[in-house]
Amino acid sequence: MITTLLVANRGEIARRVMRTAAAMGIRTVAVYSDGDAHSPFVRDADLAVPLHGQTAAETYLDVAKVLDAARLAGADGVHPGYGFLSENADFARAVVEAGMIWVGPTPAAIAAMGDKLAAKTLMEEAGVRTLPSLRLEEGADLGAAATEVGFPALVKAAAGGGGKGMRVVEREEELQAAIAGARREALAAFGDGTVFLERYLTGARHVEVQILGDKHGNLVHLFERECSIQRRHQKVIEESPSSAVSPALRERMGQAGLLAAKAIGYESAGTVEFLLAPDGAFYFLEVNTRLQVEHPVTEMVTGLDLVREQLLVAQGAALSFTQSDLTLTGHAVEARLYAEDPDNDFLPVTGTVRVWEPAASPEARYDSGIESGSRVGVEFDPMLAKVIAHAPTRAEAALRLALALERTAIQGTTTNRDFLVATLRHPAFLAGDTSTDFITKIDPPRSRAVAPAELEVAAVQAALAAQSWRRATSALGRFPSGWRNSILPSETFTYLHADRSVPVAYRALRDGSFAVTVAGRTTTARVLECSDREIEVELDGIRHRSTVRNHGPRWWVHGPRGDVELALVPRFPEPEAEGVAGGLVAPLPGAVIAVQVTAGGRVEEGQLLVIVEAMKMEHRITAPHAGTVAELRVAAGDQVAAGDLLVVLEEA
Repeated sequence: MITTLLVANRGEIARRVMRTAAAMGIRTVAVYSDGDAHSPFVRDADLAVPLHGQTAAETYLDVAKVLDAARLAGADGVHPGYGFLSENADFARAVVEAGMIWVGPTPAAIAAMGDKLAAKTLMEEAGVRTLPSLRLEEGADLGAAATEVGFPALVKAAAGGGGKGMRVVEREEELQAAIAGARREALAAFGDGTVFLERYLTGARHVEVQILGDKHGNLVHLFERECSIQRRHQKVIEESPSSAVSPALRERMGQAGLLAAKAIGYESAGTVEFLLAPDGAFYFLEVNTRLQVEHPVTEMVTGLDLVREQLLVAQGAALSFTQSDLTLTGHAVEARLYAEDPDNDFLPVTGTVRVWEPAASPEARYDSGIESGSRVGVEFDPMLAKVIAHAPTRAEAALRLALALERTAIQGTTTNRDFLVATLRHPAFLAGDTSTDFITKIDPPRSRAVAPAELEVAAVQAALAAQSWRRATSALGRFPSGWRNSILPSETFTYLHADRSVPVAYRALRDGSFAVTVAGRTTTARVLECSDREIEVELDGIRHRSTVRNHGPRWWVHGPRGDVELALVPRFPEPEAEGVAGGLVAPLPGAVIAVQVTAGGRVEEGQLLVIVEAMKMEHRITAPHAGTVAELRVAAGDQVAAGDLLVVLEEA
C-alpha cells in the first residue's frame, strides 16, 4: 500500500495528483525548485523537499535529487505526473529498485515506447499501421532520406513529447536547419537529441485513444480524444469524443489502441496517439506512457478518476470494470490557458499574475497551478491552467467553456484566453472542422477587439472607482462623493488601451451623480455600488457591473466580455528610453545559444542572426532586411532580458 506519495512534478499536475491522493487517504510530498518555493502545489502537499536549483536539469530532471527527496520524506510511492521524468525508464527502474511503488507502466514498457522510431517498428510488427519514417543519424544523406519519406515531412524528436523538437519541412533545403534546431531543442528538453523524419499528413486530425491496464492482464480503452487544435505542434484545445469519429471507427481505433498496448504488456494509464486522415485511414504516432495533459476530458465523459485508477493499479488492484461497462456520456472540451502572446506568434511571456479568479458560473473544472501573485518565469512551460467544460452536446460544452473563460479574471500577464474564446465560438470549430492546420487555415482572431462603447464604459468605471477609493481613505469621508466647496474644473484622466486614447472628465452633481464626459460625449453617471474590487455604474439608464483592480498605472476592468486593460497616462510625461536605429532585441528573457553572424558581416533578408532559448523553446532572430551587422552585442552563452539589444543592423 502507498501511504506517502511523492509527486515528482510541479504546477497544475502536481496539485491534481495530490487532490486525488488526499481523497484516497494518502499523504503527499512535493519537491520544488528555488523559483517554485512559494508555489501553490508546494503548500498543497503534506511535506515539501527543496531540490536546490533553478532549471529543470538542476531540479525536476535530476534523478538522484528526486530519489534522495523521496527517501528523506519517507515516501513509499512516486507519481511522475507528465513531462520531466514521467517517461524515463531509468528513473522508473530506480524508484522500484529503491523499494518504492512506481505509479505508471513498467520500466520495460516505458523503454519500449521511449524511442518513437523503435516503437513504430514494434507497432508495425503488431499489425498497427504507421507513417513512413527514417532515423536521421549524424552525417546521414539528407537527400536520400527526403526521397524515401517524401514531403511535406516532419522532423521529430525520438524521445519526449509536448511538441518539443519538432519541425515541419516543405523542401529539402530546409532539412539541415530543421534537424539542427530539433536536435538542440530535444536535447535541452529530454536530454536526448535523437531525431527522425516522418511523413507529414496535411489536413489530418490528431486523435488518441486512452488505455488503462492492470497487473493481472486486464486492459480496456476509454474511447478517444481529439487534440487537433495546435500551435507549434502543442495542443491547446482537446475534446472527447471526436466529432469525426463514428461508432464503427471508434471501435476500430479502440481495438488498434488495445493491440498496441498488448504488444508491450501495458499496465496503468497511457495514450496511443494516431493521425486520422481525411479519408478515414488512421496511422500510429506514438504511445505516451504516462498521464496526458488532456486526461480530464476523458474523466468527464466516462465518470472515472484516472489518477485514482493509476494509484489502485500501482498497488496491485484489478480493474473494477470491463470494456462493456464503459460508456460515453455527453461531451467534454478542455482549453489550455497559457502565458503567451497570440499576436506575437504565440511566443511565451513572463510576468506576475496579479489576479486569478475562476468564474463562479457556468460550471467548469479548473486544474490550475497558479493563484493571484504567482510569477511566470522563463525556466518552465508557461501553461497556467486547464479549464474543462462538460455538457450534453458538443456545442453546449464548447460555448459553456467559452463563457467560463470569458468570465475568468486573469490579469497582470498576457494570455491566450481571448484567442481560446474566439476559437471555441468560431463557426468552423462548432461545425467540427478541426484538422491540425485549423489555426493557419481558419485563423481565428488572436485577440479581442474591444468595441468603443465597451472601452468608454471601462474607462468611466476605472475613473469613478479611483474617485470612490480616494474618498474612502479621505478625512472628508462624511461628505458626498466628489464634494467641493466651490466650482472647480472637472477631474480629468486619460487612459490608453493598446494604441487608443480614452480621455475621461467628471464633475460631482448635487444629487450625488456625476456629469461625465468621455470621448467627447457628456452624460450622467451614478455609482450604485463600489467596493475595493467591484463597481456598479448606471450610464444612460443601463447598469454596468465590473470588477476593477489596479497595479500602479495599470488598470483592469473585468466586465461581461472579459478583461479590458487600461494604462493611466501620467499627468506629466515621463522620459522614454532612446531606441537604437536598426536594433533587434530579445523577445523574452532567455539564454543565447547560437550567434550566426559577425560584426561587419553582410546578411540577406530572412537570414538567421541569433537563437535565444527560453521556456524550453528556441526563438530565432532573423534579419528583417538585407544589410550589414553594425554591432553584435551578445555571444553564445549570454543571458538576456526581454528587450535587451542583440544586434544592430544597417540597411544596405
